[in-house]
Amino acid sequence: MAAPITSEAFSCFLFYGVLLVVKMYILAIITGQVRLRKKAFANPEDALRHGGLQFHREDPYVERCRRAHVNDMENILPFLFLGAIYSMTGPCLAVARTHFLVFFVARCLHTVAYLFGLKAPTRSLAYVVAQIPCVSMALQILTAVAAYA
Repeated sequence: MAAPITSEAFSCFLFYGVLLVVKMYILAIITGQVRLRKKAFANPEDALRHGGLQFHREDPYVERCRRAHVNDMENILPFLFLGAIYSMTGPCLAVARTHFLVFFVARCLHTVAYLFGLKAPTRSLAYVVAQIPCVSMALQILTAVAAYA
């Protein structure tokens, strides 16, 4: 039988972390579906399977979806590392929840802004807002371990 997770901050982190991973999977599925709908395949073997080499091409909206997915990987993966370590430093639950929630909401807004091409600076602001809790967690982690360096 698995040991229960006793840290409330870590449980909170797991909740938001799993939601973010699910969001990344959903974005990957959206990208694949848009590729199929637009008949724009990155690999010749996929194009051949779906109608011929003329579909081995780029499409602006497929590329937008792909860039949104890549951007998620570039930002959510570091958050998962920082959030896990931060949770182990014994933060106040309310403060930890605020960090995780702000990051989650900002990344969701970033994805919506990316996929729907919302007016600038929506996407940039969402990016910056999501970085604030990451910088805060990184500084708190460094402060907590500085004595051991």
